[in-house]
Amino acid sequence: MVTQYKNLINGEMVGTSKVLDVVNPANEEVIGQVPACGEAELNSAVSAARAAFKTWSKTPIEERRKVVQAIAGVINENNDELFRLLTAEQGKPHAQAQGEIAGAAYMAGSQATLELDDEINEDTEQRLSRTRRVPVGVVGGIVPWNFPVMMAVQKIAPALLSGCTIVLKPSPFTPLTTLRLAELIKDVAPAGVVNIITGEDSLGPLITGHPDIDKITFTGSTATGKKIMEGASKDLKRITLELGGNDASIVLPDANVEKVAEQLFWSSFTNAGQICVAAKRIYIHEDIYDELSAAIAAFAKNVKVGDGAHQGTAVGPVQNKKQYERVLELIKDAKDNGYKFLVGGEAKDDSIPGYYVPITILDNPPENARIVAEEQFGPVMPLMKFSTTDEAISRANASEYGLAGAVWTADADEGVRVAEQMETGTVWVNEFLHLSPFAPFGGHKQSGFGAEYGKEGLLEFTYPQVITVKKDNVPA
Repeated sequence: MVTQYKNLINGEMVGTSKVLDVVNPANEEVIGQVPACGEAELNSAVSAARAAFKTWSKTPIEERRKVVQAIAGVINENNDELFRLLTAEQGKPHAQAQGEIAGAAYMAGSQATLELDDEINEDTEQRLSRTRRVPVGVVGGIVPWNFPVMMAVQKIAPALLSGCTIVLKPSPFTPLTTLRLAELIKDVAPAGVVNIITGEDSLGPLITGHPDIDKITFTGSTATGKKIMEGASKDLKRITLELGGNDASIVLPDANVEKVAEQLFWSSFTNAGQICVAAKRIYIHEDIYDELSAAIAAFAKNVKVGDGAHQGTAVGPVQNKKQYERVLELIKDAKDNGYKFLVGGEAKDDSIPGYYVPITILDNPPENARIVAEEQFGPVMPLMKFSTTDEAISRANASEYGLAGAVWTADADEGVRVAEQMETGTVWVNEFLHLSPFAPFGGHKQSGFGAEYGKEGLLEFTYPQVITVKKDNVPA
């Protein structure tokens, strides 16, 4: 029997008569059903959040901090159950699912330590001026399917710490673990402070356009982000948009081939490449291109693709059919144009269920190839050759995106010099996929608007309010 999941509205787990099927991408079997919410359920959730905001916004930050820390504790205590459910709905291997659950708990617990201190602007004999931070209000959070728990928590934690309440919508492809988490935390936060509702993609615009939602925080595609920005403009909602990326890595000629080959592979293929900051374009200096590309290809051939719940699987399926077909389309385009494949490129046996794309590595395709110019968001890695560092920087920056990038080199100072010329919000030197709860994460250009994590991310959920007292003008 398929498990029925419920939504969290005003401290209660509630269902609907209409439901959505949730499919395991490893075998295409229905593994759960969730409520298909519409305007009525959204109104209930927003009303609960609006009512709770009156009290929650005035709750001392130390009390709010304890609630966020308690949520982190609940996630940690239930890691084993949650990571298995996450693999079943998302597809990532168990080890990576464990990492996401543990990472969500760590991020929540760490963000709970952030402060919202008042700032003194002026303190003279005549005047005292200070800036305090006040919560924006009711937040609408919209979460993608690639890291559903991590992305949910990185919206819930700062919203609650700042004094906001939240209505969160998981992706219809991966709502199960988030709804199980909702059940586990329903008595941790006061009723109405956290509300989690599920629905089809059509629910998103209803959230964006709802007059009683004050801020939207969204993670997803740039195309959808533009629509959200347009919809939010009608009543000047505050927005945070973490959008797409076509992240470039630059490998300088002094890089140790043996040391970086495996790391470069996982910078592209972790979570089957379904990470906004995964390396999607690898620029390798011509002096080491042949040796390094051969080393990456050799490593790739020993990596097992399969069901993430099976022992030994390192790369799971693409999460949903639509994305699966898009990745296959990009690979077909590369084949049709005669680009060379070092690994992969073969067709999958359609008689085998599951959205599996073979690990695919291309050998020096042109810059205008679709598989280079577009964000693949799948297990695909194009390797490109460059001659000079300035050329590599120019090619890396020739994108409408600017989310993250990386530089690989034996000379850290040179790595920093190159990193400072890359037009992205995050640049790693000799590292990949590292995000800190204490550092802001956000994109440049069409990769986003605003920031998450760190003090900057927390401030996105607040307004500044300046209070000025004229000391020498007190009425007698």
